[in-house]
Amino acid sequence: MANLYKRALEKLKSYQKRYFNFRLFIWLIAINILSVNVIASATTSSIYEIKQIAGIIVGGTAMLIIALIDYNFILKFYWLIYLLNLALLVAVKIFGENHKGAQRWIDFGIVQIQPSEFAKIFIILFFAKLLMKYKDKINTFKTIFIVGLLFVIPLLLVYKQPDLSTSIVIIFIFCVIMYIAGLSYKIIAGFFVAAVPVVMIVIYLLLQPNQNIIDEYQFNRLIGFYDEDNEIAQKINYQQDNSVMAIGSGGLWGKGLNNDSEDSVKNGNYISEAQTDFIFTIVGEELGFVGTVSVIVLIGLITFECFYTAAHAPDLAGRIICCGVGALIAFQAFVNIGVATRLLPNTGIPLPFVSYGLSSLLSLFIGMGVVFNVGLHHKKIL
Repeated sequence: MANLYKRALEKLKSYQKRYFNFRLFIWLIAINILSVNVIASATTSSIYEIKQIAGIIVGGTAMLIIALIDYNFILKFYWLIYLLNLALLVAVKIFGENHKGAQRWIDFGIVQIQPSEFAKIFIILFFAKLLMKYKDKINTFKTIFIVGLLFVIPLLLVYKQPDLSTSIVIIFIFCVIMYIAGLSYKIIAGFFVAAVPVVMIVIYLLLQPNQNIIDEYQFNRLIGFYDEDNEIAQKINYQQDNSVMAIGSGGLWGKGLNNDSEDSVKNGNYISEAQTDFIFTIVGEELGFVGTVSVIVLIGLITFECFYTAAHAPDLAGRIICCGVGALIAFQAFVNIGVATRLLPNTGIPLPFVSYGLSSLLSLFIGMGVVFNVGLHHKKIL
């Protein structure tokens, strides 16, 4: 035990502390302060605000602890991380709470966890180690087949919850990871060429009567978005139409947090569960254009710092982790804001660090903790 403590202390002393990313730390503090205030304004119950603050404290503490643990040590347990991921995704199918036809949460009484949120980070960590181990064979058929198979298993478990939106996020992360790992441009081009007929076939099958590829509510969201004259479109688009109206009514500075304005879309309860998927709507209505730009800029800065850390990472695993986490944050923000502004179909993707949701928040803090540690192994670019 004494030797273990001594080695840990020596490792801490070896870190290049001047490379601790204080800029990233400040951006995270800023966006979480904003999050708590907007969530408090979006709901009538203080329980959401209290839980979010608790999540920030627990998640922030975990992030700082993980930041001091050598990421190479964490990656030694990459198969354990993979198996833990599968175990949680299987457990949610067996013990999960069914809510509106979806089985995505495991209820522990005091708190519910959503394994698919942690799956995003676990997948990044697992493939960071696996792809670094086989980086010289990344373009061989055998490696691509094995990597693809190992990816498809957790992907299908998430998709069958059903959770199409998270599945799309995971696919995007995987594509970024494979690109960073050095997948040949010829192979990438080949995948794109092969994907065109596959996508066309899937679209054709989706349009068939009684299709069973996606659930009815998912199908209705897509149809409602692309065909506004459809009978069900008005009901499906209700949330998004009100969201656009709310954001537009905020003007430059917004109506103010916790306002009692009678013409407020939020106060009229025209947006349900506004503290989660439509939190950007509250930002737009109550903090106006300045508030929405502030959120976008903060997310942009956090994403930039992830990629900056990746550029100075000492090895491929570090680059994959930082780019994977950065891509996750950027893509989720893009989709969430796209839904709130009705540029994309309604999906149910949270806005990173801003939406209420402890599983999303904790998983992101874990990811950021590893990014911070990669930064402590800073490598100068010649």
